[in-house]
Amino acid sequence: MPVSLAAVTAFVVLVTATLSGIFGMAGGMILMAFLTFTFSVGAAMMLHGVTQAVSNGYRAVINRDDIVWRLVATNLAGSIAALALFMLVSFVPEKATVYLVLGAIPFVAFSIPKSWGLDITKPLVSPACGFVVTALTLTAGVAGPILDVFFVQSPLTRHQIVATKAVTQTLQHLTKLLYFGVLAAHLLPDANLPWWIYVMVAPLAMLGTTLGKMMLDRMNDGQFKKWSRYILVVLGVILIWRGLSLSLG
Repeated sequence: MPVSLAAVTAFVVLVTATLSGIFGMAGGMILMAFLTFTFSVGAAMMLHGVTQAVSNGYRAVINRDDIVWRLVATNLAGSIAALALFMLVSFVPEKATVYLVLGAIPFVAFSIPKSWGLDITKPLVSPACGFVVTALTLTAGVAGPILDVFFVQSPLTRHQIVATKAVTQTLQHLTKLLYFGVLAAHLLPDANLPWWIYVMVAPLAMLGTTLGKMMLDRMNDGQFKKWSRYILVVLGVILIWRGLSLSLG
């Protein structure tokens, strides 16, 4: 890997980890888009999985006092079911699919009626969330905005939202690494990257997460939700455009 590409990747990892530390989702979408543009789908999934597992795992550690563990357990049950389904069909997305699904996710999230009552603290909603979000993660690499739908109608505080989401997202990205790195590795012959790139991104993901935590503490709940929406709309438009360009080109 050229030094210049490694430097750009390192910078993007730091910036996106900081965004994820604040909003819990936007950074992961930007990073996945960058990695899909730069590398093969398999390599992008693996590097993104490592980076986001470290970033979210570290965010869970520094916000550990606010984690709602019973939601993590029920969410994990749905994630395991989604992984079993993907193992059955051995699905691997193309680049255009990754971009289109990534871009569509925010708009799908915004269009879900509040009357559906997707409050993750309600019975059966948490495992359903785990299944849907993990399935999308294995398709597009990220599903933060959909995950957010299950949290925004809950009575949880912004710190509980970020902390609990961090744990569930860590498990989803570990599931992604298991799927693309082991279970579906035979379908991804071009997924290998130099070992040192994974070592490089881990501390940068932790540093960005720390910076994001500091910024999160300075925001109120209204600012948190307002900026999350603006960022996701812009990202969605850009990613859909990119996906359509690849599909039609």
